[in-house]
Amino acid sequence: MNYIPNILFAIALIIGIGFFARNVKKLIRNIKLGLDVDVSDHKAQRWKNMAMIALGQSKMVRRPVAGFLHVIVYLGFIIINIEVLEIIIDGLFGTHRIFSSLGTPYYVLINLFEILAVLVFVSVVLFWTRRNMIKITRFWNTEMSSWPKNDGNYILYIEMVLMLLFLVMNAADTHFQNINSGNIISQHIAPLFSSLSESTLHIVERTAWWTHILGILMFLNYLYFSKHLHILLAFPNTYFGKIKPKGYFNNLEAVTKEVKMMMDPNIDPFAAPAEGAETELHSKFGASDVQDLSWVQLLNAYTCTECGRCTSECPANITGKKLSPRKIMMDTRDRLEEVGRNIDANKGEFKPDGKQLLDDYISREELWACTSCNACVEACPISIDPLSIILEMRRFLVMEESAAPSELNTMMTNIENNGAPWPYNQMDRLNWKNE
Repeated sequence: MNYIPNILFAIALIIGIGFFARNVKKLIRNIKLGLDVDVSDHKAQRWKNMAMIALGQSKMVRRPVAGFLHVIVYLGFIIINIEVLEIIIDGLFGTHRIFSSLGTPYYVLINLFEILAVLVFVSVVLFWTRRNMIKITRFWNTEMSSWPKNDGNYILYIEMVLMLLFLVMNAADTHFQNINSGNIISQHIAPLFSSLSESTLHIVERTAWWTHILGILMFLNYLYFSKHLHILLAFPNTYFGKIKPKGYFNNLEAVTKEVKMMMDPNIDPFAAPAEGAETELHSKFGASDVQDLSWVQLLNAYTCTECGRCTSECPANITGKKLSPRKIMMDTRDRLEEVGRNIDANKGEFKPDGKQLLDDYISREELWACTSCNACVEACPISIDPLSIILEMRRFLVMEESAAPSELNTMMTNIENNGAPWPYNQMDRLNWKNE
C-alpha cells in the first residue's frame, strides 16, 4: 500500500496547524500588551451576550439584506466544515468517505452540505456585487483603500473557490455518485465529466479533494492577517464586551485616591510623599499608545470586521468630519501589529521607535470630532467599543498635555472658578438663564 499521500497529508496538516498556532500565540501576546482590566463580573449576562450576538447573530440582522446573507455564510461555514473531520481521517489513514458507513444520517448531512454550499456561493456573489458593483458607500470610505479593500475581495474569492471545489469533489467521485444518495446538487454537475475516463475522473476528484483541504488550511492561516479574524474572536469579544450602561465613564483609581487624600483632614498637606507613593498614584492618565489601552480594547481592535456600520451611523462622519470609528479600530490594530513586529525583531522586548498611536496614526482632529453619542457602539454587530479608545486618548490630551480645545479649556476654567460652565461668579449664577 502506498503511504506517501498519507505522509504528505500529515505534513501539510502539521505545517498548517503549526503555523496557525504560532500566529495565535503571537496574537495572544499582542493582546496581553494591554493593561489588565477586571471582566469577571456579570457572568450570566456575558454568556447571554455571546450566545445572542456572536452565535445568534442578533445584531447582524438589524440590516436585513446583509444580515440574512451573513447568516447563510455563517451557517454554511460552521456546518460544511463538519466534513473536514472526515477529510482529515481519510487523509491520515487512507480511507475514503469513512463516515459513509453511517448510512442515512451521513447522506442527509451531505445533502445539507451541498445545499448550503450553493447558498453560500450565491450569498458570496451577492456580497461581491454589493461591494464592487453597487458600491455601497461604507465600503468605499477613505480608509478602505489598498489592503483593506483587497482583503474584503480576497476572502470572497476564497469562499467561492472552496464551495466550488467541494461540489466538484463530490461530482467527480464515481463511487459517491453511484450510490445516488446525498448528491442532491452534485448529481447535476457530474454529467459535465461524463466524457472523461475513469482514471481521469479520479484525478479530477483527487485534485479537488487536495485543493479543498489545502485551501482550508491556507484560509485558516490567512485569518490572522485579515479582517476575518472576527470568525474566531467574535465569541470572546462579545463575552468580554461592555456590560455597564453606554453612558458610563469610569473614574481613574489614581485620581480617586488623590482626591480622597486631599479631603482627609488627618493628612498633613505639607508632608513629603512616601517613597513610591507618587508612582502608585499616577503612572499615566489616559492613552497615547496601544500599551496604555486595556487588553479588552486591543481585543476589540483585532476583532473589527471593517464592516463600516459604526462609521455609517456616526453623526460626526455623516456631517463631513474627519472621524471614522472604523478607522480608529483599524489604526489601533495596525499600531499594535507594528509594536508586535518591533518585539519580534528585538528578541521579545519593545524598543522605543519614536512613534505612538496618537498623532502618528490617530489625529487630534479625529478625537475631538467625536460627540460621544455611542452610536458606533450601538451599531457594531460584535460589541466593539471605539468610543472607549477615543475617550482614553482624549483623557491623555486633557490630563497629561493640557491640550483640550480652547472652548473646553474655557468651560473647565469656569467650572473650577465659578462652579458652572458659564462665565459668572457664584453670586450671579442665575444669569446663565439668559444665555
